[in-house]
Amino acid sequence: MLETLPEGTASEGSGWRGAAALIAVVFFALGVSASVLLAVPFLLLVGMKGIRGLGMFAAVLVAMLVTASGVPDGVWFMDRAWALLVGGLFVALSLARPMSKLSTRALLAVLGAGAVTAAFISLRAGAWGAVDWAINDRVQFTIAQTLEQVVNWRQGEALAPAFVLSMYEVAEAQMEVFPAITGLTSMAALCVVWWLYARLTSSDQPGLGPLKEFRFNDQLVWVFVGGLLLLVTRAGEPLGRVGANAMVFMGVLFALRGAAVVVFISGGVSLVGLLVVTVGLVLVPALVLSGALVIGIGDVYLDVRGRVAELAA
Repeated sequence: MLETLPEGTASEGSGWRGAAALIAVVFFALGVSASVLLAVPFLLLVGMKGIRGLGMFAAVLVAMLVTASGVPDGVWFMDRAWALLVGGLFVALSLARPMSKLSTRALLAVLGAGAVTAAFISLRAGAWGAVDWAINDRVQFTIAQTLEQVVNWRQGEALAPAFVLSMYEVAEAQMEVFPAITGLTSMAALCVVWWLYARLTSSDQPGLGPLKEFRFNDQLVWVFVGGLLLLVTRAGEPLGRVGANAMVFMGVLFALRGAAVVVFISGGVSLVGLLVVTVGLVLVPALVLSGALVIGIGDVYLDVRGRVAELAA
């Protein structure tokens, strides 16, 4: 979800920190097969550009093994169908618009894949319910496995009931907005795949750019506003759920844009600043995220970074 630098410019520090943050997003999201979401688009990108070097060959073999692994049930096919659709659109956009920013291509690929998927599922009676059931089953299984592993690490000592309950409550909340979470996770995965390909090919292709340059089309603010209206007017199912997902998806992007504005103004992120933000996210996450969201939406109308750059010139 980070933007690229201008064409032909290497990303600062090779983008390791940004890539690590995005990989964490991909692997910590519930209901999403992170490995498949990374492997399938990577194979499509390599198919477009070709294999170069031993490192690339090894990466392709790993990606092929990941793609073919697992029990081919309904969820197995859903994972690969989504990864193939979003990855194919991303590769097509990379061919058609090679000079466009990475975040723009990733966002358009996710929005396009989401529209196609929603249209296809809507044409089949009961399909949404079947998808909900399959994802919910996976999330519950993942939570149960995680709790079991934690108990094993604690040498059989039982976990506090309040902690177990909170884990399942988080899972239930994520289930309501799993389309938005899947979209955000897919954007992160596409950016990681592009960065990884650029590193393995040792090319001059831009990878991940600095957070302070992150932005997207200002008109997307209306997606957030539309989602808010659907919730305020209590549209009910399924429009209420559409509104909630629109708000979560665009809300996270606007919060990230707000963080980009803060980083731009402050000139970077120091270790102390990172610790303060981390503590804030742990103690008062709603306050920190709401503040970043307000700044991000405000940047649409005020162009804060543009004004600061003008004043500094």
